[in-house]
Amino acid sequence: MITSSENGRGSELLGMRTPSVVSAEEWQAAREKLHVKEKAHSRARDVLAAERRRMPWLAVEKDYAFEGPNGRVSLLDLFDGRRQLIVYRAFMEPGVGRWPERGCIGCSMVADQVAHPAHLGARDTSLAFVSRGSQGDLQRLKAKMGWDHIPWYTLTDDFDADFGVDEWHGTNAFIRDGNAVFRTGFINGRGDEQMGNTWNYLDITALGRQESWEDSPEGYPQTPPYQWWIWHDDGATDPQRDKD
Repeated sequence: MITSSENGRGSELLGMRTPSVVSAEEWQAAREKLHVKEKAHSRARDVLAAERRRMPWLAVEKDYAFEGPNGRVSLLDLFDGRRQLIVYRAFMEPGVGRWPERGCIGCSMVADQVAHPAHLGARDTSLAFVSRGSQGDLQRLKAKMGWDHIPWYTLTDDFDADFGVDEWHGTNAFIRDGNAVFRTGFINGRGDEQMGNTWNYLDITALGRQESWEDSPEGYPQTPPYQWWIWHDDGATDPQRDKD
């Protein structure tokens, strides 16, 4: 039963005081009013992303090493031949959670959100997760949790301390020019709540989504919107969309 609240401004549903139940016309008017603020929020995010693309770069001068499923690799190897790299520090290791059966529950939620990395690859960007757990434990946990699409490496040195993720999770963005690697962005805390989505990942990189509508420095790679979208199973774009 729907009843008015004492102040006449709401209803009592689901055992709690809720907003008013209104007509379709009133609901649409309220929706349009809110939509103005939502669009302003989207534009503000675009402005912030444009500022990220103008952040100075920091040269990475140390040689970092990781253990991967096929042995020892470098930070440059994590790029997997692509121009950009996003690295998330996940706490999957001894002393965290119920390791080795479980890792950090928050980091596990982040891993659950990760879209297929083929879409980042379509923008010349790679994704990697790094932890201090052994490769045997990490690969077993990946298979158990359905994270096989996430490249996952074991930290072996002070990479985490040098990039602000030794005590708390965080996401670093890098770019390379040949063999020269640069740090270009960093997100942590609640910022990591936004990660997992392909577009949000790209928004923290130096090159952004690389679409023609973006406000980027002169000479940055850009194509018309949508044309880089692919089917992840074969990497093909939609020929009809390419004509639009």
